[in-house]
Amino acid sequence: MDFARVYFKVMSAYMTKNLNFAELEYRLGYKFKNRLWLEQALVHSSYAYEYPQIGPSNERLEFLGDAVLNLIVSDFLISTHPDASEGALSRYRAALVNARYLAGIARLLDLGAYLLLGRGEERQAGRKKPSMLADALEALVAAVYLDGGYESARIVVKALFHSDHNPQKEDIISRDYKTTLQEYAQKCLKVSPEYRLLRQIGPAHDRIFEVEVWIADRPLGRGEGKSKKQASQEAARQALLTLQEPNENKT
Repeated sequence: MDFARVYFKVMSAYMTKNLNFAELEYRLGYKFKNRLWLEQALVHSSYAYEYPQIGPSNERLEFLGDAVLNLIVSDFLISTHPDASEGALSRYRAALVNARYLAGIARLLDLGAYLLLGRGEERQAGRKKPSMLADALEALVAAVYLDGGYESARIVVKALFHSDHNPQKEDIISRDYKTTLQEYAQKCLKVSPEYRLLRQIGPAHDRIFEVEVWIADRPLGRGEGKSKKQASQEAARQALLTLQEPNENKT
């Protein structure tokens, strides 16, 4: 392949992207001192493979960004949930750094529009793939970290996760009552909860389920919902309230 043609195509792609970098920085809330970090964060491995002259892909930044993101989120959770157990903190962090959630934040930044992708990924709508968007966001966090340090990365991540325009923000730390009850029952009572379906009423398209949870041969909570899962969560919530009542834990 003619080197001059490849070089021209690569540089043209970067010049086009550069026109919009200021807008991406505005959405991110961070202005890079060295935009080379930002540029590298947007180079997918498929593009780097087709045009090696462009330099390395964002894979190494993605690796670093994953670690930086986990540290920032862990730091945030420790400060905002001082009484939470290690298990609860781990669940909260997992809810925040999973690919679906990170991809949602990447969409708010319109990050997919800035990615440099190989021809195959372009044909397969790679810019919309949740996994690819999540990876690019991790690389972007690493780019901010390398350009401005931990404090800059922490400010950017906190702003992205708490943006008023983030439709996911209300689900950042979803309460998983079944898991909490499971951990409590096994640790304190040495047993596991048992969920029993009591009844289901209504037509198939609008059915209501009623579930009761038993621990150590005792019914401790009952819940209703439009699915067995929803009803079980409510039953677990009621059981936790019952277990918190005075003298309830005395045997």
